[in-house]
Parts: sequence; structure tokens; C-alpha cells
Amino acid sequence: MMRITSIFFLALLAIGHIECTTYASSVAGAPDKPAIITGADQTGKYLSYLKGKRIGLVANQSSIIGKTSSVDSLLSLGIKIVKVFGPEHGFRGNASNGAVVGDEKDAKTGIPIISLYGRNEKPTKEQLADIDLMVFDIQDVGCRYYTNINTLEYVMEACAENDKELLILDRPNPNGYVVDGPVMTDDRFKSAIGIHYTPMTHGMTIGEFAQYLNGEGYLKKPCKITIIKVANYNHRMSYVLPVHPSPNLNTQQAVMLFPSLCMFEGTAINEGRGTYMPFTILGAPALKDKYSFSYKPVSIPGMSERPNHKDAVCYGLDLRNYPVSKLRQSRQINLSWVIELYKAYPDKARFFSPGRANQDISAFDLRIGTDQLRKQIIAGVSEADIRKSWEPGLRKFKAIRAKYLLYPD
Repeated sequence: MMRITSIFFLALLAIGHIECTTYASSVAGAPDKPAIITGADQTGKYLSYLKGKRIGLVANQSSIIGKTSSVDSLLSLGIKIVKVFGPEHGFRGNASNGAVVGDEKDAKTGIPIISLYGRNEKPTKEQLADIDLMVFDIQDVGCRYYTNINTLEYVMEACAENDKELLILDRPNPNGYVVDGPVMTDDRFKSAIGIHYTPMTHGMTIGEFAQYLNGEGYLKKPCKITIIKVANYNHRMSYVLPVHPSPNLNTQQAVMLFPSLCMFEGTAINEGRGTYMPFTILGAPALKDKYSFSYKPVSIPGMSERPNHKDAVCYGLDLRNYPVSKLRQSRQINLSWVIELYKAYPDKARFFSPGRANQDISAFDLRIGTDQLRKQIIAGVSEADIRKSWEPGLRKFKAIRAKYLLYPD
């Protein structure tokens, strides 16, 4: 009986590998080159390590093996998953940005789901007590203000404190080609959307970022990590995500524009939240006399319940067909849009949204990681000179980053 069961599992494993290899070829977009294969898809490299252990899995809807949820796939292969930990947007990825997510039980499997975006951001000692090995498998998009890297740090910290090992199933960074923006160096600008001393886009995968957190002293005690690397990948490669990483990054265009457009969340400009085109359009009612393109943000449960300028017609830029290849070629965030819309906005004193009470820190500053860019835009500093001011910090960060890369740059 044991032999038959083992053969059955091996057959499943082989079928899953064929499926995900074929699928990876389609997302790599280069049939004449080896397909990109995520760490999760390389089950042969880690399945035996999971067998016989009680597993805690940090996952969401982007956690897949082939085309199937990692939870369902690993359970079918005989792996004992005792808990699933969900980040912002929840395990199923259907909670709005910033929404508090509660603990629950998975309706399909009955496995307890612990929210790391609710009562606690870091797994507790009690939550880890019955776990032998933690596994982290979440798709990131490479920005300081995308909170998956915050969750990674909290999970690593909890594992280190409780002597638990963390296995990371690495995935490509779709914005891994760009390391750009001012580097956050002042703790005054730390917030829920930025706790690391990196540029706005760090150009690392989750596995590389974990090595960076260990190596740069973010943790009081280093976390023991094992990384299943992505096969056939380098940072310059195009990678189309097979699953939306969050509700408002629902197209590849949005994923690619996100590093440039998320900064608008700290301004009077709506960045497409409240529509089914988030992070591909920009606008505000006050720009009616400046632009002809228009749209109306509304409340969309599970995406944006309270978007900026809800139920008001916004006018501005339609970037749904913007050639994102330009961003890849330049390896830069686009700064021209925020400069253009600031110049076009009639009430400049209201362009940048207020931030913390009794502090000269705007919501824009918290996303950028400094107040310098806001002050430069207000002062009319040219884009070239703004970028020049970033260079010392970027050079220093790139030298640090190079120590932790797992893939060619």
C-alpha cells in the first residue's frame, strides 16, 4: 500500500511539473529560451523537505503551483499544513487596500487562516507553537510601499525569535529591472507603507530581500532561511504575472505602472481606484479645464470602498496604452506625470494630501520616504536635477543590494 501511495504522489508531482513548465513558457514570452520556473513550481526541490513536518504557509491568491493554489496542491501531495497566514488583502486576496482582515477558517480545507493584517502583523509565539517549518510563498512587485516585504520582515522576526526555519519559494519581481527613487534614511518617514531603508523600487525578489533583511541587521537575531530559487531568470527579463497580486493590480499594465502611480495616493489625484482600471489612469475634478479624458470613481467592494473623489467626474491622463517598454528601457520610475499634474492643478496648496497631525510630513512623503521630492516639485526643480539628487543614495544602496542578489542584474 505504501509503495502504491508513493507512486501516486510521484505521478502527481510529475504531472504538476509538466503543467507548470508549459505555463511558465507562456508567461516568459520567449519560446526560444528556457522558461522561467518559480520556486513553488519546482516541487522536486523541496517536497521531501516538507514531508513529515507541520507546515505554516504564508500565502495569498498569488501562491500557486502550476495553476492551482499552493495550499490545495501541497495538501494533495501529502503535506500537512496546520495554518495559513494571510497578508494585506487576505488569504483569498479579496479585501480592499488597508482593510483590517480577521482570522477565519478556510471553507474548502478547514485550515485555520491567521491574518497578518488584523490584530497582529507578526505571528505570535502561540500561533507558531505547533509549526515545525514556515513556508513563505507570495508574489511581490518590488516597491517599498507594497506591504508584502513588511510581512516578510515580521515573519522572519517571529521565526528567529521562536527558532523556526523559514523556507522561501521565490518568485520573479516584475519590476526587478528598476532600482530608483530617493532612499528612505530618516525614521520620521517610517509608516505602515514603508519601513525599510531602500529606494522606492528596490529591484529584488522576495528571496533576495530576505537575505538583505538578514544581512543588514533589520532583525535582532538572523532568521534561518532556505530559498528555492527561480529557474532561468534574471532581473532584466519580462515576467507577466499569472495571478493578480492584489485587487487593484488587476492587469499587467497596472503592475508595471504601479511604481510610478502609487505616489499619487498622497495627492489630490485619483489613481484609478474606484474603477476597474486602477493604476492605469489619473485624474481629479479640478482638472476639467485641462484634460478631455474623464472617468468617475465609485465604491467597489473588495477593491476600493472609499476612493478619492468618489462619485465625482475626474479629468486627467489615460495611461492604459502607455508603452511600458519605455520604463523597462530607462530602468526608471516615471516622474514626469506627477510634475505635469502638479503644474496643471489649479489649487497647488491642496495638491499634496495632509499626513500626520502636527508634523510637516504629508501622505505623499510617507510613500516617497522623504519630504525632499515634494519640496523640489513645489520649487519647480527640473526632473533632471531631481534625479541627480537621488544618485548618491542610489549608488550606496545598489552596492549594498549587490551583496544579496541571487540572479544576474
